Amino acid sequence: MFRPMLRAQVITDVVIAVLLGALVLVVTARGLDSPFALLTVLGMTAALALRRLSPGLALGVAWVFAVLEMVTLQMPDLSNAFIAGVVYSTSRYGSRRVRLAGLVSSIVGPVTAAVYLGLDDYRQRQGIVTATTPEQESLKVAIAYFAIVLLLLLLPWLAGLVLRTRRSASMSREAQLLAERDAARADRAVAVEQERVRIARDMHDIVAHSLAVVIAQADGARYALKADPAIADEALGTISSTARRALGDVRELLGALRHEQGTAPTPEIDDIDRLIGEMRGVGLDVQVEREGDSSGLPTTTQLAVYRIVQESLTNAWKHGEPNTPVRASLTYRPDTVEITVVNRRADDGTRGPGTGHGLVGMRERATMTGGTMTAGPRGDDFAVAVRMPSVPASGQMPRGLVPTTPSTLQERTGR
Repeated sequence: MFRPMLRAQVITDVVIAVLLGALVLVVTARGLDSPFALLTVLGMTAALALRRLSPGLALGVAWVFAVLEMVTLQMPDLSNAFIAGVVYSTSRYGSRRVRLAGLVSSIVGPVTAAVYLGLDDYRQRQGIVTATTPEQESLKVAIAYFAIVLLLLLLPWLAGLVLRTRRSASMSREAQLLAERDAARADRAVAVEQERVRIARDMHDIVAHSLAVVIAQADGARYALKADPAIADEALGTISSTARRALGDVRELLGALRHEQGTAPTPEIDDIDRLIGEMRGVGLDVQVEREGDSSGLPTTTQLAVYRIVQESLTNAWKHGEPNTPVRASLTYRPDTVEITVVNRRADDGTRGPGTGHGLVGMRERATMTGGTMTAGPRGDDFAVAVRMPSVPASGQMPRGLVPTTPSTLQERTGR
């Protein structure tokens, strides 16, 4: 029933109402010939004081003392003007029901006042000779009072409704601005998270491939150290160059992570030949088939192709059957790029540890470019098939399309 208001606001309303009520008593002192007249002024003053704290209660109080005024046959005084402030508050601060009650009062009040004052005028005209009948004269008076009281009540109600609407529109704009600010923050957070995922994905590809080459070369160098020192020396050189290149790539990635100047490592299509040479150097029999021209591919597509091929060959070495060929097919068309890597699965399925991050990273890369990827057993083989547009469709990763839990993908593929 009561609106939350500051104590200073309540005190201000009460003081204003008391001052106006006192002013009415002073101005109409001669007309206060009965206790009911004084009670009416006090009641209207109380309604004015309650107009913002409880608009519904204030309207009810105003109606009670207006009826009392008519029942005791009083003539309206200046305190009746307080009803305009009460009606204004019903539309400005009241609930939907209170607002509707104020509108009804703004219409019913003028009708009641017109009938009351018209009947009083008709009684006074009895026995007075006029140009027209007393009924016609009293009807004119009633219509005039109706118009005056209607303007006195309906205009404040409309003014309160307008101000309420403007306030609601202002609050809606503020809420919209807050929502837009939150959306911008969310977009920035998503962009930061995507950048972190990209860096983590690149870090995984660099480290996993480089360590696979280093481990294979180190094992070979250890076995060939006594039999053929030249082969051991060559293997150690490969280890050194691979580790040095991986260290440089990791430094660039860490620099990007710290928001320093410089770009993350971006291998190109031509680097695939060097990658295949490294994998052959660790004992992986890679057979490559190429079709089409790759010179016109943008940098982002070239990087995606390189990383997918790199991770596929690394997985084939870690999880595939040793001494079996790995067939890689690269098809470059004007609108699409297709990658297929097939290797024989190990009999026991336990060769090399697997976390599932590699397949997740490849799927993310394919999805970010607007392409698709399938990976899984194909008979005795394990096949990775990627199809992506030549020009990436979007730089952002669609939500809900990329699995983020490595264990789920690992359970499906065993990698």
